[in-house]
Amino acid sequence: MSNLNGGGDLSNKIDYVFKIVLIGDSAVGKSQLLARFSRNEFSLDSKATIGVEFQTRTLMIDHKTVKAQIWDTAGQERYRAVTSAYYRGAVGAMLVYDITKRQSFDHVARWLEELRGHADKNIVIMLVGNKSDLGTLRDVPTEDAKDFAQRENLFFMETSALEASNVEPAFLTILTEIYRVVSKKSLVANEAEAGGGKEALLKGAKIVVPGQETVPAASKFSCCASSL
Repeated sequence: MSNLNGGGDLSNKIDYVFKIVLIGDSAVGKSQLLARFSRNEFSLDSKATIGVEFQTRTLMIDHKTVKAQIWDTAGQERYRAVTSAYYRGAVGAMLVYDITKRQSFDHVARWLEELRGHADKNIVIMLVGNKSDLGTLRDVPTEDAKDFAQRENLFFMETSALEASNVEPAFLTILTEIYRVVSKKSLVANEAEAGGGKEALLKGAKIVVPGQETVPAASKFSCCASSL
């Protein structure tokens, strides 16, 4: 099991840098999720993001130093020109909607289509239903989101940036999955090199890049749904 924590001695060299992008409609709480994870802050008078901003946080995953570089962009249509540059190099994505706004969930399919059209096909994706603290105003049943995530083979979690509920687990889940795949890729590549390069590959060694391995939707989904 991976050893996850945000503290400890991080003075050693950075082993990995993972770029994660936040996408979704405006006002679903992307910036607040970023602020909560990167600085453990929440602002009730947060203004809409203009253009693109990013924050970083360095943490330990399985005794490796990982720097998470998390990008946040405005959800308004007029800022969509940043699309290609925004997605470039991303190995993870959080697709965020507001559980109290059905329209923001209905737009998830469009955002996912855009993501898959511009980002690397092997990107690790998590569907995030934010503002779970507003349960009495819920307009998106959890089951609807679970079903969508299962169909699209996405990780899924509901969060509250206000109450800091599931924010840490959501980011750590996606970062750990990225780390697991990348470290597996490195291990297989090293084994292939030690075993004679092409000869080892011909014997069936497979170099796995982020998300390329086949993971049944149900098993991939169930890993995170239990956190709700």
